[in-house]
Amino acid sequence: MRIARGTQRPGQTKEQTKLVAQGIHKGIEQYKKQQNARARELDKKLKMVNRQIASPDTLEIEVREKVIYRRHWLPWVLLILSWLAFAVCWFAS
Repeated sequence: MRIARGTQRPGQTKEQTKLVAQGIHKGIEQYKKQQNARARELDKKLKMVNRQIASPDTLEIEVREKVIYRRHWLPWVLLILSWLAFAVCWFAS
């Protein structure tokens, strides 16, 4: 009623003001229903996404990656050379 009285025009009767107030009230109720329906739809979609994420079907997907370790030859060559140098120095002295 406050909103209807605030928008009341000069010369508007009380009945017309009541009709405006009823229209405003119906509009507010319809808006609330639409917002509730949207919120329910959003909740349904969120629940469905959460179920898909947490479902065991998605957890069973195995990712098989073959990890290949490549060993570089330089450390082994240096190790062998150092042992050979050690052996040569040992037998030379």
